Amino acid sequence: MLQQADCGVLQWTFLQRERRLVIPAARMLSRTGDGYLPVITILVCYSLSNPVYRQLAWHLTLLFLIERCIYFVAKNTLRRQRPAETLNAFTALVVASDKFSFPSGHTSAATLYAAIIYQHFPILGACLLIWAAGVGASRVILGVHYPSDILAGATLGLGIASLELTTIL
Repeated sequence: MLQQADCGVLQWTFLQRERRLVIPAARMLSRTGDGYLPVITILVCYSLSNPVYRQLAWHLTLLFLIERCIYFVAKNTLRRQRPAETLNAFTALVVASDKFSFPSGHTSAATLYAAIIYQHFPILGACLLIWAAGVGASRVILGVHYPSDILAGATLGLGIASLELTTIL
C-alpha cells in the first residue's frame, strides 16, 4: 500500500516536470540541501566569541554527527532502491550521491538544521522549516527519492533535533 502511494505521488511529480520552472527550482533547492549551510553556520558560530553561539556550534556538531551515523546505518541496512531503478519509464534528473534511497539524507539534514535553528531563532527557523520541506520535495521531483523516503528523513531530523544534549554539553 505504501509503495502504491509512493508511486502515485511520483507519477504526479513526473507530470509536474513539464512545467517550465519546476526542474530548475528543484535543482536549486536540492543543491541548497547539500550540507554547506549547517557547516557554514557551525564555523561562523564557533568563530564568534559569544558563548551562546559557541554552544550552538557544538550542539549542531554533535547532533549532526548523531544524525549522519543513524542515517548511514539505516540507509545501508534497509537498502531501498531508488525510484529510477525500480520504476519503468521514470528517470532521475540528477545523479544521487549514493545507491539507496531510504531515508532521504538531504531531508533529514535540512530538517535537523531547521529545527535546531528554530529552537534558538524561531522566525528564522520557521523559514528554514519551509526550506527543508522544499528540499525534500525537490528530491522527489528530481526522481531520486520516494515520498516516504522524505517523510522518514524529516522524521529522523526532527527526532534528532528533539534530543536534549544539556547533560553532554
